[in-house]
Amino acid sequence: MQARRPPDATAATRAAGLRPAALRLNDIGASLATGVRQFRALPGLSMGYAAVFVVLGLILFGVLEAQAIAPISLSLAGGFMLVGPILLAGFFALADALHAGTRPVAADVVHGFRRMPRGGWVVSFVCALLFLIWITDAGTLYGFMVGQTPTGFARLLRAEDAVTSFVFFSSIMGAVLAFILFAISAFSIPLIYDGRADLVAGVVASVRTVFGRFPVVMSWACLLAGVIILSALLLPLLLVSLPVMAYASRALYFRAFPREPERGSGARGQA
Repeated sequence: MQARRPPDATAATRAAGLRPAALRLNDIGASLATGVRQFRALPGLSMGYAAVFVVLGLILFGVLEAQAIAPISLSLAGGFMLVGPILLAGFFALADALHAGTRPVAADVVHGFRRMPRGGWVVSFVCALLFLIWITDAGTLYGFMVGQTPTGFARLLRAEDAVTSFVFFSSIMGAVLAFILFAISAFSIPLIYDGRADLVAGVVASVRTVFGRFPVVMSWACLLAGVIILSALLLPLLLVSLPVMAYASRALYFRAFPREPERGSGARGQA
C-alpha cells in the first residue's frame, strides 16, 4: 500500500485553499457503481469487517428486548450515522489497496486506523460525543413519552401512538445532530486521512463543500442515511450496505477533491 507523504512546509497553505469541484447528481450514481464494484472485488474482507458491527448490533438489540425497551432501537439505528465516520478508515485502506493494484488483506484494515492522523481521531471523538448526547436525549424523551410500559419488538410493530410520537420527535432531534456532524465530517475525514488537510482546514473544506454543493451533497446524505438506518434495523443487510456505501463515499470524495498527481507521473484516475 502506498505510504502517506510526510507533511511539508506548504501543507497548511494548500489545505486552506482547497476548493471542491463541481458535483452533479450523476456523480452519486457513478460513486455507487464504484462502491458496488469494489465490494464485488473483495466481498469476503468487506463483509468480514462489517460483520463486527452486525454482531454488536445483535447484542444491543438482544439487550433492548430483554429490558423491554425496543423503541430505543430506532434511536440506536439513527445514531449509527453519528459514529459512522469512525469506521471509515478500515474501508478507506481496503479501497486504496485496490486502487494501487495490490491484493487487500485483513491487516490493511488495521493499517487504515493506524494511519489516521490525530485530526481524524479528534473528529471521531466529536462524533462519539454527539452520539452519547443523542442517546441520552433519546432516553430522556423515551422516559417522558413511553414511560415504564414494557415494549418488546413484537409490540413495537403495532405502531402505538406513544411510540409513534417518540419516533417522530426523536427523529427531529437526531436529524439536527446528524446534519451538523455530516457537515463537519463528510469530507474532513478523508482529507485528513490522505494528509491533504489538518483538522481545521479539513473541517472548513468539508463545511464549504456541503453548503457550496448543497443539492447534490444533501441528496447523497439522505440516501446514505436511509440505506444505513434501514440496514441497521434489518441487520443482515448491513453486511453489504455498509461496505458499499463506505466505498461509494470515498469515490464521491474523490469527485469533489480529485486525487493529486503523483510526483513524476500523470494524474491518477478515480478508483
